[in-house]
Amino acid sequence: MRKDLGFFAFFLCCFSSIAQKSIVVNGKIVTEKLVPIESATVYLIHPKDSSVVEYTITDKNGLFKLQIKPISQNVILKISGQGYRDFSKNLEKLTQNMDLGTLKLLEYENKLLEVVIKNEAPPVRVKKDTLEYNASSFKIRPDANVEALLRQLPGVTIDADKKIKVNGKEVNQILVNGKPFFGEDGKVALQNLPAEIIKKIQVSDTKTKEQEFTKEASASNNSTINLTIEKEKDKGYFGKIMGGYGSSERYESSALLSYFKEKRRISFLASSNNINATGFSMDEVFDNMGGGRNSGSRAPVIGRGPGIIKSNLIGLNYADEWFKGSKFNGNYYFNNSNSENNNRTTELTLLPTGSLLSESVSKSNNDSNKHNADFNLEYDITPSTKILISPKVEIGSTTATNNYFRNTTDENGQLVNTTDSYNVNESDNSNFKNYINLFTKGKRKGRFFAINFFNENSKNDASSIIESSTKYAQGSNPDDIRNQNVKTSNKKDYYTSSIRYSEPVTDSLSFNFSLKTDWEKTSDDKKTFDRNNAGMNLIDSLSNYNFSNRFQVNPKVGFSINKKKFFFSLHTGTYFVKAQNHALYENVATDLNKNYIFPDATFNLNYRFNKSKAIYLFYERWFTIPKDFQILPVNNLDNPLMTRIGNPDLKASTSNTVYFTFSDYDYQSNSGFYLYGNLVFNNNQIVSASKYNSAGQQIITYDNVSGTSNSSLGSEWSKSIKKELNTYGFRFGTRVMYTLDKGFTNGELYTAKMLSLIPYMQLSYDYGEFLSIKPSYEFAFNDTRYNNSSISSASNTTHNFKVEMTNFIWKKWVLGNDFGYTYNSNLSGPYKKDFYLWNTSLSYKFADDKFTLKAKVYDLLNQNQSTSRTITPTSVVDSENTVLKRYIMFSLQYKFQNFATKKTN
Repeated sequence: MRKDLGFFAFFLCCFSSIAQKSIVVNGKIVTEKLVPIESATVYLIHPKDSSVVEYTITDKNGLFKLQIKPISQNVILKISGQGYRDFSKNLEKLTQNMDLGTLKLLEYENKLLEVVIKNEAPPVRVKKDTLEYNASSFKIRPDANVEALLRQLPGVTIDADKKIKVNGKEVNQILVNGKPFFGEDGKVALQNLPAEIIKKIQVSDTKTKEQEFTKEASASNNSTINLTIEKEKDKGYFGKIMGGYGSSERYESSALLSYFKEKRRISFLASSNNINATGFSMDEVFDNMGGGRNSGSRAPVIGRGPGIIKSNLIGLNYADEWFKGSKFNGNYYFNNSNSENNNRTTELTLLPTGSLLSESVSKSNNDSNKHNADFNLEYDITPSTKILISPKVEIGSTTATNNYFRNTTDENGQLVNTTDSYNVNESDNSNFKNYINLFTKGKRKGRFFAINFFNENSKNDASSIIESSTKYAQGSNPDDIRNQNVKTSNKKDYYTSSIRYSEPVTDSLSFNFSLKTDWEKTSDDKKTFDRNNAGMNLIDSLSNYNFSNRFQVNPKVGFSINKKKFFFSLHTGTYFVKAQNHALYENVATDLNKNYIFPDATFNLNYRFNKSKAIYLFYERWFTIPKDFQILPVNNLDNPLMTRIGNPDLKASTSNTVYFTFSDYDYQSNSGFYLYGNLVFNNNQIVSASKYNSAGQQIITYDNVSGTSNSSLGSEWSKSIKKELNTYGFRFGTRVMYTLDKGFTNGELYTAKMLSLIPYMQLSYDYGEFLSIKPSYEFAFNDTRYNNSSISSASNTTHNFKVEMTNFIWKKWVLGNDFGYTYNSNLSGPYKKDFYLWNTSLSYKFADDKFTLKAKVYDLLNQNQSTSRTITPTSVVDSENTVLKRYIMFSLQYKFQNFATKKTN
């Protein structure tokens, strides 16, 4: 406790330095006609090296304020606005407050003639639909990666899960020179590209390829980051190679090599470890160590799940422009993983009267091999016609073994049943996806025609050995003993196409017409053989074949209005659906065909009050038709403790979704506020209806309920304060979620009202390039109230506290510490409620910083664990899985780079 108080005292002492004396330079920027200019960049630079002293952005009234320490040397005031001539003014010693009054910017006669001198480019430039940062204006360590650069940018936040937000909007796509770099999420680029080769960071609303080509406004509430590389450094190579070995036979290794030559980029990556690093990271402090600041790096993903995972990865990325008007980007990965896990679970099943308590243990081992290949080809057939082709192939195999034991007792503690099983499953799967898009624009602005086609074809063949023994202590059911070989073949073929036409009525109003068709066929063929018989006889009651066909047509009409600050679109139409379902079970064929008609509607509203304040609203009406197993009255007896049968009277369900966001970022104060919420209301929702007999067997069918819903509301406020070498970051937020769920248990309707409240905070303090401290805390309260259940309520709370600290000592040494504490209340029986996780790392750079020698300790206190409580409408589940325990590892990393630079006369 004293250590915690000491830390916060230190943090508050650092914060007190904000009160140091400073001066203010302020003024107002207007046009020749005295109209205020919003979002002009105002900044001070030193005349000797053009380094940025301070900068800001004008508000909607054209006002600006620069708060700086007194300067005894002369400086230059620079003003830059999109579409205006740059303004420059020499300022003598700034030792007291200065009001510059009203300053006028002259418009360009031809805005295309605008030129920005490289060394004097503004730190931030706000364009019509793009926010652009000049990378050279932000000071970072010489060996920093792109992620470190992004953390210095105003309005950019990166949380513990590596989720990036810019001015409150989440970033869902990161590109390098307009192309993906090992996946569009860009995690590999963030942590491995050297920041020194980046020229600009461009942020814009995420658009589809169609919107990019047709110049339509974005209907997305996400942002895209595009990293542009310095032209002087677009020819060369860079890379990192790392290997490490430690106690408990833990190891890790990774490599990244990338070659650039103008439009061509070839990159290779590889990774191998047994420390649960399921993606590619090479974090600068902890490398691939999981459970620390590296936990949010998920691209490319090898595998996920509980237990201890050994993984291997090889990947290749190639981007080029083969001929004029073409863009090509392709990826290939080979993934291999093995996971081992021991699980212990306690599950309380809630019934209208009484309950069932199940305790189980299992031991599993899974092996997986997977090949992934994809490429994207864009070709401009003519200046007004573009085609895109994007195929993707995935081929893999898995082998899984599982030992499982479970016993179930009733509310009086009397044994109901036991299950003991050993299963081995081997499967081969393949998946092929392909997108083909053709866009063409008319001579009139806003007129375009688009054809889109997508197909997905997948197949999974599996062979399983099942040895199980289920014994019933109550009821009249005979014991169920199985020794079987189950062979399954699952196939899916899906094709969809759409035609869309847009006709402009005015410069801002367009009418849209579209026609979409979908066809899907799925089939499941299962044959179960008795291994006790030498002839491997087929067991009819455990074998079945079923398939379903779905064909739907959706004509739709709508309009969109696109103004400078306002975008609105409304589309409505009707889905005509024909569904065919067939099953063959015990030589009896069952067919059930249904037709559906659903009206649908969507609208988007995006209103931008100014460059930094906007509101987004989205509405959609959607439907879900029953799946074949939910509607066909055919028994499924795969599980001795669970029988499933469909309901032929099941109706389709409909849902109405409303989602909104409000964002406001103030460049003057480097602070932002973000509010978001959603509501989903369901009608005729498809739910399971369960009945339990005296032997503890569950018989499941399906039914419809109305009036269910789920909703959430969240807000977040962030602020950054920079005073010379001191940078302070504050981030406070909260999320509230509410769900009303309904279903049937033992023929009676139940309701469950689930409420979650999650406030959180993240603080940060950076002292130049030498020290970084990032404490965070999250509290979660979950409460569920039941109606018509054996208990009236269930609740739990969790506390998560974490501190990340990085010290850069003498420019050669780096000390990293990640300390966390987790507490989970109400865990039952033997499950431990809390634990500490402390990871530490010390590294030393030598040989011109090309080599890094590192020592790391994971789980220094040897307390790591994986326990959880899950509360559902019908159960309370406590669970524990295998986790990594304490180990120490030593590693060596080698970094290299060589970029060609243009010769100067």
